[in-house]
Order: sequence, then structure tokens, then C-alpha cells
Amino acid sequence: MNTIAIIPARSGSKGVSDKNIKLLDGYPLIAYSIAAAVLAGIERVWVSTDSERYRTIAQEYGAEAPFLRPPELSTDASTDYEFLRHAIDWMVQQEGEVPEYWVHLRPTTPLREPNTLREALAMLENHPEADSLRSAHPAPESPFKWFLRDKDGYFRGLRPALTSEKVNLPRQQFPTMYIPDGYVDIVRSSYVRHNPDLHGARMLVFESPVCTEIDSSEDFQYSEFQLSKQASQKYQPLQEQILRLYGRL
Repeated sequence: MNTIAIIPARSGSKGVSDKNIKLLDGYPLIAYSIAAAVLAGIERVWVSTDSERYRTIAQEYGAEAPFLRPPELSTDASTDYEFLRHAIDWMVQQEGEVPEYWVHLRPTTPLREPNTLREALAMLENHPEADSLRSAHPAPESPFKWFLRDKDGYFRGLRPALTSEKVNLPRQQFPTMYIPDGYVDIVRSSYVRHNPDLHGARMLVFESPVCTEIDSSEDFQYSEFQLSKQASQKYQPLQEQILRLYGRL
């Protein structure tokens, strides 16, 4: 009961209309994140949305949607801190207490394995000195091998020591770099309530599987392929849980 999952699902997507409720293999995109949280053993799953329609769909698939997010916190420029702080403050005001761990699941990363979410939560729980956790996967090639072009058209390394010869060294000569993704973020309410940011200076890096983040129609098509061909057995429990939540199984 010290953990809650929260899924942000504002309306008004410009790249793909109503992206967060667009059907993926027959189910609203948001339903996959709800199901993954439930399968991970998280008892409370909240959806933060500015849309009554989205709110109804979230509730149909087993999530709580106890409020509508204010319009000023639901724009293209709105931050994760704003919607999470709003949800935490709302719970404090309405329920008097608040869980410590807030598992932030973006609906645009629908295909997750519940065991991986449990591992991420255990990692933060086992590091009481940490402020938060973010998922990331190793970059296939180090950005230290990249370079800039100066105003005269000549090479410039990302750091002064990175000469034109050094950036050509084998990738094994460079430290592993991580690309942040949408698999899972976890923040502590005790930190967020007393600071103007989410993650703090002590943010754990949780190495997650490479995941598809949906921002375009092509991303939807690739995720459909993953579900139907590439990894149907891997994600079958996720879809079965969606049917249970919707009362169809």
C-alpha cells in the first residue's frame, strides 16, 4: 500500500490524434500500462487526464481517475513535475496521506514486462539514500564519438580532449552511455513534496530492455508487429489481463 502507479494521459496529441486511447491490437493504448501495473502487483493505479472521455476509458479498464487535471497543467509545455505534484497534493488533501513510491508509467510505452517493473521498484526500495529512479537502455554507440562542426566547417569534439583521432577509437574505449526511455520512472513523494523537481541529485539508473515509444503512426505499426508476430507469447499475459480488467475474460 506504499506504492501507487500513475499514468499521464492528457488529450490533444498533435502527432497522432487521441494517441493515448488509440487502439493497439484492439485495446486502447492506455490499457496496456494499466494492465502492466496490476500484473506487477501495484494495488492502486491512477490516471491523470484532462478529458472526461479518457477518464471513462481508464475506469473501464480498471484504473482510478479521481479527478480531471486542470487545463493549465495539460498543455504541450506542461512538465512531469506539474502533473505529479498535482496528483500528490490532491491525494494529501482528499485522503490525508500519500504513498511513498509513485511509479510513473507513460502510456506511449505500452509493452512492458511486469517482472521488470517489480525489479525497478525493489531497486529504489533497497536504496533509501536515493531520491528517485529512471529507466534507460545502453546506447548502441557512444555519443563521445560524435562531433560538432564549427562556423568555418571544421571538426570540433564534444569535449576539448576529444580530438579527431580520439573520436575514431573503438567504441570499447568509451564509457557506456544510457538513453533514457519511457519504461518506468519512480519518484518518492517525500522528496517531491519538499522540492521543486522530481528526480533530485541522486537518481538511480535502472537498465531496462530496449522499448518502443509510440509517437507516430509508424510506431503503432511496429508495436502491432511486436504483438502479432515477434513476441506474441511474451505479451500475451498483458493482453489477457486487459480482458480481465474489462470484464471480458
